[in-house]
Amino acid sequence: MSRSTRTRWRLGLTATAFLVAAASVPAPAHAEDVTDYAITVDPSAKGAKIDDTMYGVFFEDINRAADGGLYAELVQNRSFEYSTADNRAYTPLTSWAVDGTAQVVNDAGRLNERNRNYLSLGAGAAVTNAGYNTGVRVEEGKKYDFSVWARAESRTALTVTLQDADGTLAKARQVVVKGGWAKYRATFTATRTSSDGRLTVASAGAAALDEVSLFPRDTYKGHRNGLRKDLAEKIAALKPGFVRFPGGCLVNTGSMQDYSEASNWERKRSYQWKDTIGPVETRATNSNFWGYNQSYGLGYYEYFQFSEDIGAMPLPVVPALVTGCGQNRATDDEALLQRHIQDTLDLIEFANGPVTSEWGKKRARMGHPKPFHLTHLGVGNEENLPNEFFARFQKFRAAIEAKYPDIKVISNSGPDDTGTTFDTAWKLNREGRVDMVDEHYYNSPQWFLQNNDRYDSYDRGGPKVFLGEYASQGNAFKNALSEAAFMTGLERNADIVKLASYAPLLANEDYVQWSPDMIWFNNHASWNSANYETQKLFMNNVGDRVVPSTATGTPALTGPISGAVGLSTWATTAAYDDVKVTAADGTSLLTDDFSGDASKWTHTGKGSWSIQDGQYVQTDVAAENTMVSAGDTAWHDYDVKVKATKKAGKEGFLVAFGVKDTGNFYWWNLGGWNNTTSAVEQAVDGGKSSLMSKPGTIETGRAYDLEVKVRGRQVTLLLDGQEWGSFTDDKPAEPFRQVVTRDAKTGDLIVKVVNAQSVAARTAIDLGGAKVRAKARVTTLAAAPDAVNTETATPVAPVTSTFRGVAKEFSYTFPANSVTFLRIKKR
Repeated sequence: MSRSTRTRWRLGLTATAFLVAAASVPAPAHAEDVTDYAITVDPSAKGAKIDDTMYGVFFEDINRAADGGLYAELVQNRSFEYSTADNRAYTPLTSWAVDGTAQVVNDAGRLNERNRNYLSLGAGAAVTNAGYNTGVRVEEGKKYDFSVWARAESRTALTVTLQDADGTLAKARQVVVKGGWAKYRATFTATRTSSDGRLTVASAGAAALDEVSLFPRDTYKGHRNGLRKDLAEKIAALKPGFVRFPGGCLVNTGSMQDYSEASNWERKRSYQWKDTIGPVETRATNSNFWGYNQSYGLGYYEYFQFSEDIGAMPLPVVPALVTGCGQNRATDDEALLQRHIQDTLDLIEFANGPVTSEWGKKRARMGHPKPFHLTHLGVGNEENLPNEFFARFQKFRAAIEAKYPDIKVISNSGPDDTGTTFDTAWKLNREGRVDMVDEHYYNSPQWFLQNNDRYDSYDRGGPKVFLGEYASQGNAFKNALSEAAFMTGLERNADIVKLASYAPLLANEDYVQWSPDMIWFNNHASWNSANYETQKLFMNNVGDRVVPSTATGTPALTGPISGAVGLSTWATTAAYDDVKVTAADGTSLLTDDFSGDASKWTHTGKGSWSIQDGQYVQTDVAAENTMVSAGDTAWHDYDVKVKATKKAGKEGFLVAFGVKDTGNFYWWNLGGWNNTTSAVEQAVDGGKSSLMSKPGTIETGRAYDLEVKVRGRQVTLLLDGQEWGSFTDDKPAEPFRQVVTRDAKTGDLIVKVVNAQSVAARTAIDLGGAKVRAKARVTTLAAAPDAVNTETATPVAPVTSTFRGVAKEFSYTFPANSVTFLRIKKR
């Protein structure tokens, strides 16, 4: 997408304050392209202190973020451990092609007990690995280290080649195998660059193979078993204060058992750190919650090492024995709970213990005798059973505090920003005097614009907040703008919000389970999203203390909630009947008993709708978002009544109101989230956020009477004649936000302004008598709202310039759709 044509225009108040910039820029074409604002700074007042760890990154192995991503291994399924437990389409030979006789074997001849499978290769046979994305990526002139564990009863030669459709990519290598299991190595130097390479291992005689590996020599910081350099460098460029790892949903889903004979080598386990350290060939394999395999080549040692390499605080998260992410099961096994608590204590020893301790010695043997200086640790992730979670959390915390009182133990508040789970979790956390609570939410851009003041009213004497996951449901610049506007509120409340990280961090474009993401990549390139650019701007210009400031708001008129009505389902079949829409004055706007046809309804979603026995029925049990709508988008102040019956499927049903189009509406979602929760959600430009939610299920085969009363911006919802809930949606989505901080080292005032609207913001800035120099360094992100960075185009990128019109009072015009930072030197 092209960058917005509206560019910067600035006007000084006096001749000495007149703009002198690096390049001339046009003024807005029309007066209506500008809105006037004022920012007043009080440099004598003392705002919140901002910790060095304020902003960090959250790494979760989602979207192939580890194997096929940050972990630099080029061979996919290198240990032949892929299984239907990981993905129904997988076999032990996924990503391998066989020429001749070969089979994957699980027997006593294996490499070791925790590496269950190996490949039996017949004489004269060969196997070829396809790598990730389009193939194995190699670059001309660079070195690649091959290794394999092999055994052969008779002396035999393995010939290893790199090639693509156009021929060889490096000179072939040969290793001679004889006897029991041993590791064999070779080095390739690529003669051409290719993203479509294939690695082939051919054997002259019968042989067994395992842990077939090809690593670029040029990893981040040159570490063996290291990280892909371009991705690691992009993360390092953010200058994160912390790294939260390894998740996320993969931490606390699946079985809590270990990987052993006792568990029958359980393949769907929670993430357990001891599985991920030591020599890679002895690390356990595991399924990933997101539908693929985890080799654990990137494990806890590598996470700690990477955190240290980029100067970030490590922040691991361990399972609390209550599953989250829709599984919602509490493990009632005290012995198993105590084992996990001991594992957590051992983790702290692994990170911080002396080399004379059991786990400190293991760390030293891996190459790091010095401690990793662990100070914070999270227990649990998005548990939707707050009482069960907190009972277990308290046992973890008590054990940790007894042995390691300096470790800060972090709790959480569930999977959303509001609702019963959130309220219950926060009540427990406050009463339990928890140090810090991890909040997660993914909402629409409008929600982020509306909730800049979210933390203004938090109890200053209660737990601090770790905003561990947040994003505005898109990678367009308008999403980044809304997040930036919200971040000004995070900084203003830095006494409450001590840590914050956007999520997710990484996405391989060919293996996406979740979007948006901060950094995108394939096997040969990586690129920064618009969200990355705003995060980087904030993270590289944090400051050490907030300087209190105020700003005028945007004039706005808020009308009533208006729009048509709708019916929908989500992975469910349901029947609707007796729809009645009545205006506040009693006038009938719509009635439909479905005794005839469905001509009053427009099908805008998925699924299959038809009239059956006098009901309107959606019959596709797999279809999601099956919206049909009826009525006028100008309707307001009305009542909607409808009978709804779930017939089959995972969830309940949805009744929509205020429907403007397919991306802008409200709906009452009953029996959502696998029939565990009911909520009112608002969609704005396709992005949804919850306005209220409660636990609840919908019974199959039962008819429910639903009623929605819309009055102005007040909505009341009735279920079977009883009030279910009500809300008022009257919070303005303020597009003009700002915060000012001071850098203690340089003395700079950093004025950070977000203008998330289509007009420029002409702003009178009063620095409150601060003694400043006339010159400021300006960094601006400005683009069209729908602009998206891709591999080949970067419409959202920072532009630096110099502004020489700074004074105690001056004017600056912030471009439409922009984030602007002015670093002003003290005098």
